Amino acid sequence: MSGMYEGGCLCGGVRYGFNAAPKITADCYCVDCRKSSGTSHCTHAAVPLDDFVVEGTLKFYDRPADSGNVVSRGFCPECGSPVYSTNDGLPGLVFVRVSSLDNPTTVAPMITVYASRAPGWARLDPDNPSFPEMPDGGAQQALSEN
Repeated sequence: MSGMYEGGCLCGGVRYGFNAAPKITADCYCVDCRKSSGTSHCTHAAVPLDDFVVEGTLKFYDRPADSGNVVSRGFCPECGSPVYSTNDGLPGLVFVRVSSLDNPTTVAPMITVYASRAPGWARLDPDNPSFPEMPDGGAQQALSEN
């Protein structure tokens, strides 16, 4: 696997890479992200699908988001590590879990969404734009604003 950005799951059965800088990175505190991460939020990096290469087998769990769009969350069927998701309302993008990057310090969150759903003990970055829910116009609006 070669790419400027590389990552994978805990057991090593899934590996991925991409070269394009993420279009946007976001901390999301929605219930689905909290439950699928096992902590207060997920940090996602939106990457062009055309630049994303993955090796190994993933299992996907599909669930409608608040918008009605279906989010497909991909995880390793062996170790359970979340790796990336897609959103049928945003074709052409993959939302990589920043925590699955080999070097997660190569990207940083740019915005916070669903801040109103963050647990009281969560520390939101005061330097990033923060939205109580998804911005009007959804994730597409957030992408166009940054």
